[in-house]
Amino acid sequence: MTRGAIHNRDAFLENIAHRLGRAPRLSGVSRPQWDCAPQWTVFAGYSQDDLLAVLREQCKLIHTDYIETTSAGLAGVLKQQVTAYGGGPVIVPDDPRFAEYGLSTLLQDEWPAEQIAVHTWNPALGRQNIDAAEQANVGIAFSDITLAESGTVVLFSRNEQGRVIHFLPKTYIAIVPKSTVVPRMTQAAVIIRKQIEKGVLVPSCINFITGPSNSADIEMNLVVGVHGPMKAAYIVVTDR
Repeated sequence: MTRGAIHNRDAFLENIAHRLGRAPRLSGVSRPQWDCAPQWTVFAGYSQDDLLAVLREQCKLIHTDYIETTSAGLAGVLKQQVTAYGGGPVIVPDDPRFAEYGLSTLLQDEWPAEQIAVHTWNPALGRQNIDAAEQANVGIAFSDITLAESGTVVLFSRNEQGRVIHFLPKTYIAIVPKSTVVPRMTQAAVIIRKQIEKGVLVPSCINFITGPSNSADIEMNLVVGVHGPMKAAYIVVTDR
């Protein structure tokens, strides 16, 4: 994939400097050192277990089901949660982590025994993927980064994982490896920046999803499920 190119940058910066009444500053620029930096001190020193405790409590506030399991128990817990949400159809991304976590057999075209239809996102199918997401009862995906403070899952969109997987189904399940949990947005931004510095092509669409759809626009009355999944669950895999 071709990287984006920056055009007319020097002319743009020179114009800003001119409006500020000074010459462009080409050297001697350093990041400011602030006296207060709460973005780094909130949950500083917390272990992964401590962060899970924060995430668990936050899920209560954002109306999200929180379940802990191990890799060995993940398939069974996932089946139970899909059943609790009313069964299929189910839509999932084409993600190698499903095989890595032992879920390949479960996520075949027909969910074994229960005969639940499963659609795996395929970029070659185009619009059919969106139609499948609209008809799905459950969307399932892995969280790439998880924010303990807000109970937010961070998901990188790509050709094999369209963003509508997270928004169009009636309910949503995020599989959360324990290793993905970080304190807050600050640490997520650092992870993304480091990937960019390493030359990793970061997607232009990164979704930050905090539980089910919520809106309190009308007279501050909270309504769940207005413009997205009505229910959400985080299945935390504690040994990953």
